[in-house]
Amino acid sequence: MLQLRSTLNVADNSGAKEVYVIGIPGKGNKKFAHLGDVVSIVVKKADPYGQVKKGDKIHGIIVRTRKEVRRKDGSYIRFDDNACVILQGPKSQEPRGTRFFGPLAREIRDLGYNKISSLASEIY
Repeated sequence: MLQLRSTLNVADNSGAKEVYVIGIPGKGNKKFAHLGDVVSIVVKKADPYGQVKKGDKIHGIIVRTRKEVRRKDGSYIRFDDNACVILQGPKSQEPRGTRFFGPLAREIRDLGYNKISSLASEIY
């Protein structure tokens, strides 16, 4: 459960390290973003030779949250940090990175982000 001005880690090798949520596009006046939501973000920390630079406004999908999420079988899943994966565009399901660090939630695969789930090292 993330809101505006939340800080996220980046779970891919696109060059960004830390990003900042500036909006939740396509959801009207929605205040919170959850696991699997696409958010507008701005890069706060980045590698000097990465694909994205500090200050870039981009889109990303939330892949880990500290707030627990209830699954249909009744179990709950939560992670140690809030993290996202940077996407090519707002409507695209293609990631910019080619490697993903840390575990990703199974809900990402269920939402149709097959490229992200196939490249992930572990899915919980």
